[in-house]
Amino acid sequence: MTSLFEREAAALAEDLVALRRSLHASPEVGLRLPVTQAMVLDALGPAGLTLRTGRNLSSVTGVLTGAAPGPAVLLRGDMDALPVRERTGLPYAADGESMHACGHDLHTAGLVGAARLLAARRGEIAGSVVFMFQPGEEGYDGAGLMLDEGVLDATPSPPDAAYALHVVADLPAGRFYTRPGPVMAAYGVLEVKITGRGGHGGRPHEALDPIPVAAEAATALQTYVTRRFDAFEPVVVTVGEFHAGSAPNVIPEHAVFRAGVRSFSDAVTDRVAAELPALVEGIAAAHGAVAEAVFRSVLPATLNAPEHAGVFAETVRTLFGDARFEELANPRIGSEDFSRVLRRVPGAYGYLGAAPPGGPERPSGNHSPTAVFDDSVLPDAARLMAALAWHHVGRVGRVEHTP
Repeated sequence: MTSLFEREAAALAEDLVALRRSLHASPEVGLRLPVTQAMVLDALGPAGLTLRTGRNLSSVTGVLTGAAPGPAVLLRGDMDALPVRERTGLPYAADGESMHACGHDLHTAGLVGAARLLAARRGEIAGSVVFMFQPGEEGYDGAGLMLDEGVLDATPSPPDAAYALHVVADLPAGRFYTRPGPVMAAYGVLEVKITGRGGHGGRPHEALDPIPVAAEAATALQTYVTRRFDAFEPVVVTVGEFHAGSAPNVIPEHAVFRAGVRSFSDAVTDRVAAELPALVEGIAAAHGAVAEAVFRSVLPATLNAPEHAGVFAETVRTLFGDARFEELANPRIGSEDFSRVLRRVPGAYGYLGAAPPGGPERPSGNHSPTAVFDDSVLPDAARLMAALAWHHVGRVGRVEHTP
C-alpha cells in the first residue's frame, strides 16, 4: 500500500526542483527579499491558501483552512541567503555576492510542496495549517519580527504545534535527525572595552597597557567556563574579534574584543550573562584598568518538546523506514531563530541530510561557498512536513492521527 503523500510528492518533484533552482540563482540576504517573495506567492497560487505578506519584512504567511473546525499547526521555512560568493560551479549557481549556502532555497521549495500536498486534501482536514515563509533567519531575527506581526494570530486559535526542517550539506542525503530537549544553542555576544593609559612603547611602565589585560581576560574566559560550569551543561566561548593599537611603538589607550557565547539552557545562559562580564571587570581592576563588559543575548536555545520530537521521529519511521531516522546524541552548536517560535508553541526542529551521493569524501558544510545540496530530497522534505501537519489536524470523518 502506498504511504501517505508518496505518489503526490513524487508528482511534484519536477516542479519543486525547478522552484528551488530558480530561488538558488536569485539569492537575497536579510529581511527584504522581493524576488523570493514573488516566487513564493506565484508558486503557492495553485494551493488556494489565504495569503498575507509582512509589513516590515518580505514574509509570506499562508493559511490552509480545512473543511471542518479543528486544531492549528504551523510549518516554517526560511527563505534568506548569505553574503557569500558562490564557488560550486553548478549550472544554476548564483552570480553575485550572495548565495544560498545554508539551503534555505530547499526549505522554501519543500514548504511550498507541503502546502500543495495538504491543499489537495483540504476536504479531509479538520483544522488549519499555517505556512510561515520567513526572511532574515541569518542574523536578522526574522522569526521574532513575524511573531511581532502576528503570525500566530493567522488562525482563529493559536497553533497547537510547530515544526521546522533544516537541510545539512555534509550529512547523507535522505536521513533525518532530531532529538528531544535542546537541539540548538542559545547565542549571545560579550562586548568588552578595556581602558588603560596610552604611552610610548619604549616606556611601558609610564603607561597602562590595555592589550595584555584584554588578552588575559580573553584567555580567562576559556578557563572560567570549563571550571565553573558543569561539563554536561557546556558553554562555548569564541573570541572572534580583537582590536587594539595603530603602531608597534605606541601603547594604545583602549583594547576591544567581542566573543560569541553559546549555551543550552536558560539557567546557564542567565549565569553566563551575569558572570562573564564580572570576570572581565575583575581582571581589569586587578591591573588598575577599567573594563566595560556587556553581555547581549541574541537568541535563546532551540528546545524541542519531547512529545513533538517523538512525533517527528515516528513520522519519519512510518513514512521512510527506521533506517532513515537517527536521534542526535547531542545538540548542534549553531543557533536558530525558530527558537522564538518554540518558546510560544510546543514543537520540534529537525534536520535532513542533503549531501549529494558520489560527492567528495568530506563534503563542504553549510555556509561554505562550495556547499552543494542534493535537491532530490525535496519530495521527501515536502512529505514529512505535510505528514507532521496531518498528524495534528483532525481528519473529517476519521479519528486516527497516524501517517
